Amino acid sequence: MNDLISIIVPVYNVEKYINKCIESIVNQTYKNLEIILVDDGSPDNCPKMCDDWAEKDSRIKVIHKTNGGLSDARNAGLSVASGDYIAFIDSDDFIEIDFYEKLYNVIKDTNCDISICNLKMVYESKNIIDNTSDTLKITQYSTIEAMSALIDDIIRQVVWNKLYKADVIKNILFDVGKYHEDEFWSYKAIGAANKIAAIDYTGYNYLQRSESIMGNGYSLKRLDAVEAKCLRQDYLNKYFPDLVQKGLINLIFTCVYHGQLTVIYLNQSDKNVALNRLKNVFKNHIDNVSINSLSKKQLIWIFIAKISFNYVCKIRNFLNIGI
Repeated sequence: MNDLISIIVPVYNVEKYINKCIESIVNQTYKNLEIILVDDGSPDNCPKMCDDWAEKDSRIKVIHKTNGGLSDARNAGLSVASGDYIAFIDSDDFIEIDFYEKLYNVIKDTNCDISICNLKMVYESKNIIDNTSDTLKITQYSTIEAMSALIDDIIRQVVWNKLYKADVIKNILFDVGKYHEDEFWSYKAIGAANKIAAIDYTGYNYLQRSESIMGNGYSLKRLDAVEAKCLRQDYLNKYFPDLVQKGLINLIFTCVYHGQLTVIYLNQSDKNVALNRLKNVFKNHIDNVSINSLSKKQLIWIFIAKISFNYVCKIRNFLNIGI
């Protein structure tokens, strides 16, 4: 365990959670860590708390910067990371004590570029945990297999339940100012890797809280997820032609899904803006979808959507399909 792992932790307005997050990192069974706390102009006590931690543990480095958002903070961390491997943790989450030991051993055992583990949802206001089995089975993927699994959401878009070889992802920056920032980044990281391995071990605890970015309700900014998949589709067109049809189908039904949420949650003004954007993406891509790639159910929904995008969203909502 002589290889250095750099862990990038963006910190903003999480004084209630940050100590538990950092404690879970410093107590890891894998000890050779570079812990980079990026204070993203946090308005609470987090800047001092980060400095206090750095005084207690020499492995901790603190960056203080003006607020630029989660992606900007991660990029700042990447710019100073010196490890052989890189990982990301959100500052309101926490990890199991052997998280990095497990992920590091998978990389060494399989000679892969990215290792992945399961996560569990931890609910702040409920005593409910969504857990998965810990059989320690390892599944190995080629690049194209991993990209296919990413499209199918078998491999999750999130960046923080993974360990990356630094030379694979160090120069892949996060798109600043985006919601769903992981979806703009993960397909490029997968595309740059030669092999990926997933272990059936639950090591990452993902806190669900109402005041988080993703817990603040549906808004126009959530359409960034559709933009991310449009960019991913361009990437598939260029580098993964065998996955183009799978990506297109996923993009089309992502448009429908966000259309359904738009109909439910947005006011009339924002609803008009969102539906127009979604209809344009749908129209720009639907003619490229091969009929032979679709199931009978998908064909029916697409046929209805071609007649009226708004109507298909309302029908699926009424039937409680897809949401």
